[in-house]
Amino acid sequence: MIIVTGASGHLGHAIVENLVGRVPANQVVASVRDPEKAADLSALSVEVRHGDFDDPESLRRAFEGARLVLIVSSNARSTGGDPLAQHRAAIEAARAAGAERIIYTSQMAASPSSVFPPALDHAATEDMLRQCGVAWTSLRHGFYAASGIMLMGDALKTGVIEAPADGKIAWTAHADLAEADAAIVAKIFLGNGERFDGPTPPLTGSEALDLADLAGIASALCSRPIRRQVPSDEDFSAKLAARGVANTVASIALGLYVASRRGEFAAVDPMLERLLNRPPISMRDVIADHIAASRD
Repeated sequence: MIIVTGASGHLGHAIVENLVGRVPANQVVASVRDPEKAADLSALSVEVRHGDFDDPESLRRAFEGARLVLIVSSNARSTGGDPLAQHRAAIEAARAAGAERIIYTSQMAASPSSVFPPALDHAATEDMLRQCGVAWTSLRHGFYAASGIMLMGDALKTGVIEAPADGKIAWTAHADLAEADAAIVAKIFLGNGERFDGPTPPLTGSEALDLADLAGIASALCSRPIRRQVPSDEDFSAKLAARGVANTVASIALGLYVASRRGEFAAVDPMLERLLNRPPISMRDVIADHIAASRD
């Protein structure tokens, strides 16, 4: 049995959808905090179980019969929660269930020396996995392309992308990552090909771009100039504070720019394309879709 946590979320739900067809649907279990939000998965013959990262007992019940457990990483840090406590609970529940392997959605910058707070959490979780006594795989995701759209803000209206100095980022589409994650999980479950022990190579799009590059792409697609404006880190932080942004969220926001300047998200690797058997979705296509949606 394959257990997928967070299956009502954007990534987890898409992974489950991609797994169905690669493995028998009756071998896939969706673990979710609110089963009603994943009711559509039942129509795919996927079993939906209640599993809450903040309720270890619910995880033990949700993981019963598990052979593989895919832990979709928590973003609790952004709301003041403790993702490490949640990940630890999930790892312990997977081990208690007798899972043969734990698979975790990590990030390409995972490192105890990163200046990007979520990367520290990913590194700490990978360390938990190393010590848990169960075979493990860490899916080192490229930076989500959706975050690039978020960082562009209201640029389509204002004609300006305003953000601190940044560096190149290997933007990667959620859809591509969900498909690749499902391919890896299915290969491991079925015993086909690579075992993917430990961290994978970076699962990234085919190019690394900074916000000036995104401004150039958007300018070309909109046929009007969109320029890049660069405030200081201090001014950026002051604006976040004036808006009442929590310190934890502000540290994540600024850490992203500082880490990108250090090249933490710049690596480009062919592994994702190999798993997909096609070129990854380009950031140009992601921006084009965003522009089209903004016109609807």
